[in-house]
Amino acid sequence: MHESIGRTQTVSCALDPARTAALHVALDRPGDPPGPGDPLPPFWHQVYFWDAQRPGRLGPDGHPATGTGLIPDLDLPQRMWAGGRLTFHAAPRLGTPATKTTTVETVAEKTGRSGRLAFVTLRHEIAQDGTLCVTEQQDLVYRQPPQDRTPVAPPQAATDETDARPHRFDTTLLFRYSALTFNGHRIHYDADYARDTEGYAGLVVHGPLLAQLLIHMAEDALGPLAAFTFRGTSALTHTDPATLCRRDTALWVRAADGRQCMEATATPAA
Repeated sequence: MHESIGRTQTVSCALDPARTAALHVALDRPGDPPGPGDPLPPFWHQVYFWDAQRPGRLGPDGHPATGTGLIPDLDLPQRMWAGGRLTFHAAPRLGTPATKTTTVETVAEKTGRSGRLAFVTLRHEIAQDGTLCVTEQQDLVYRQPPQDRTPVAPPQAATDETDARPHRFDTTLLFRYSALTFNGHRIHYDADYARDTEGYAGLVVHGPLLAQLLIHMAEDALGPLAAFTFRGTSALTHTDPATLCRRDTALWVRAADGRQCMEATATPAA
């Protein structure tokens, strides 16, 4: 077992309503934003509990370098958010302090087509006034810069959706979402780095941003959610027109060329 498994870290946050108001505007949500005392919408905790590090503790990709916190030194500089599993126990209230306790659940290494990889799962538990509000398992992948730039054939997305929403992204939204989540990953704002170092066709739309839009779609159709699971399957760049799709509790993101960029499953609250 890896020595880092079981490490924990707790961060406190005031849940300032101003951040939620900014995300509400950035995502162009209808109506007025939630205010003090209102419940925090599902997954909007991404704009809180920042892991703010000094420049000298950042890796070349803009993320906190491994070995500087919970994540061990894996000698793998590039990080990807592969997916996650969310359980919504109770909605945190804005303006009331909350805590997020993060635990390293698993660390596994293997060699794949692109070289050595490390898979890390973190468990985040968000609590407020002694009540567990959200449990999130976050799956991360660390790798070396790709040597073989030959594209891997991505999965093709289903076309049997009963609900479809075209969606386009732009650099302003990617910048705002990066700023609100304090995400310094250069693939979201540095086109040269994204293309030349990490091998993407352009700026990459954040996986959590795609998941957030699918959560909104699921809530609109199914009502409050008890759980949500998502997995990224192909990178979506900001110039790619996308379609958010739903069939019952299954959701996915389809790019204009038909490839599947994300798959997800929503569980409605009882």
